[in-house]
Amino acid sequence: MPFTHNMSEWMNFDFDREWLEANVKWKDFGTGVRLGKLAREDKTSLVLYEANSEVEVDAFMPHTHPGGEAYLVLEGEVWDEDGTYPTGSIVWMNPDTTHTPRTRGKTLILVLWPDGVKTA
Repeated sequence: MPFTHNMSEWMNFDFDREWLEANVKWKDFGTGVRLGKLAREDKTSLVLYEANSEVEVDAFMPHTHPGGEAYLVLEGEVWDEDGTYPTGSIVWMNPDTTHTPRTRGKTLILVLWPDGVKTA
């Protein structure tokens, strides 16, 4: 079970979409999901995931994070086997946790992978 906390009552998220498009190198998976790489050192990555309002059902495959995963929902909503995480939620998943996330609405999340990702 992940740790999660909704911070939307005391934090406001505002981001510049034009800046994101001009400065983030996006990889489009062709499923309605894009990955923006922000930083990487060894196996640790900091990325943005953006999902359109309509994504293919299998856009996110089941996967495991050997070192855990932390993410902040900047826009939209993420849900998986353990719960629903609206805008403003911070989520920490323990090392070796497997999940299959889904999104509702146009979604943008900031994700930290301390030790990468493996398909389940």
